[in-house]
Amino acid sequence: MAIHVKIIAVLFFLFGGLMLVGAFFSSLLTGFLASLIGASGEDGAGFTAVALGVGGMALMVLLMVFAIPSIVCGWGLLKFRPWSRILAIILGAMGLLKFPFGTVFGVYVLIVMFRKDGEALFQAGVRAG
Repeated sequence: MAIHVKIIAVLFFLFGGLMLVGAFFSSLLTGFLASLIGASGEDGAGFTAVALGVGGMALMVLLMVFAIPSIVCGWGLLKFRPWSRILAIILGAMGLLKFPFGTVFGVYVLIVMFRKDGEALFQAGVRAG
């Protein structure tokens, strides 16, 4: 069962890392597009550039808000911290809404975390090898 927890941890790292990369590139892309629109000098270009810039920043913050808990959860799962099991259950349940890959991953997380032998790995003082 410990190998399944480690696989889930790596997948949380992977998904969190992809979201961080997406946050970085979305802010770059929207900033670039906002500067192009703002430099055009057409009517309403200034407002559109500001709106695009604010939207890009909001998207970046949203992606980071979801990425950071995934990375923290992956680290906790690798260390078999008891709190990481709870966080994995929450993130796995949220992932059920992200059809199709998030649904499959969420089901896998919930099955592993709710099994008795999976739960035993996270008991205080117990460490898996």
